Amino acid sequence: MSAVRTLLLLPLGLLALQASLCHAACVEVDSDTEAEVDKGFKLGCISCKMRGEVPATASVDWSFKAKHEVEYTKIYSYENEVGEVLDWRFQDRLHWNGSKKTTDLQDGSIYMLNVTYNDTGIYKCTFTRKLTFSSSPAFHTTTIKNITINVVPGITRGMASILSEVMMYVSIIGLQFWLVVEMVYCYRKIAAAGEEALRESAAEYLAIASESKDNCAGVQVAE
Repeated sequence: MSAVRTLLLLPLGLLALQASLCHAACVEVDSDTEAEVDKGFKLGCISCKMRGEVPATASVDWSFKAKHEVEYTKIYSYENEVGEVLDWRFQDRLHWNGSKKTTDLQDGSIYMLNVTYNDTGIYKCTFTRKLTFSSSPAFHTTTIKNITINVVPGITRGMASILSEVMMYVSIIGLQFWLVVEMVYCYRKIAAAGEEALRESAAEYLAIASESKDNCAGVQVAE
C-alpha cells in the first residue's frame, strides 16, 4: 500500500514543483504607455537575468525628457534597497514598485502619483548589473529601456483589449479545469492499478494456501 500511496502523491509533487518554477520565472513585459491625468501610473521596467544561478547585484536609474526638452534629467535612483527622488518635479510622487527585499533586481518599475500633463515625455530606465563568478572577475552589464508616455484626460479601453483580457481569463480557467481532469484521471488509473495488484496478491495467496492445504492432506493420507 505504501507504494500505491507514493504513486498517488507523485502528481501532486510534480504540480507543486511546476508551480514553484513558474513563480520564479522572469518575463520582460513592456510598460503601458498611456497615463490618465490626476491618476496613478506604473512605469514598468523589467530586465531578466539570463543566468539565474549566477549571484548578482543591480541598481536602477530613471531619467526623464519632457517633449519640449533636449536632454534627459535623472529623476529617481534605487540601489541597496533604498530609493531616492532626484528631481523636484517628482518629489513625493515617485515610489519604488519593483523587486523587494533583494539587491538582485530584475523588476525596476516605479509608481507615479498624481500624473500631470507635464509628465508627458520619454522615460529612460537603466539597469546596471554586476555578475559575480567564482572562477573569473566580476562582469558588469548595462540595460537601457526607453518608454514614451502620453498623458490623456481619460483612458478608453478598445474592444480588442477587452476581448484579449477575456480570452486570457478563459484560457486560465480552461487550463485549470484540464489540470483537474488530468489529475482525477491519473488518480483513478493509479488506484485501479493498485486494486488490481491487491487482487493478484490475494489470488496468489489463496493459491499458495490451497496448495499447502492439499500437501498437508496428502501427508496425512500417507501416514
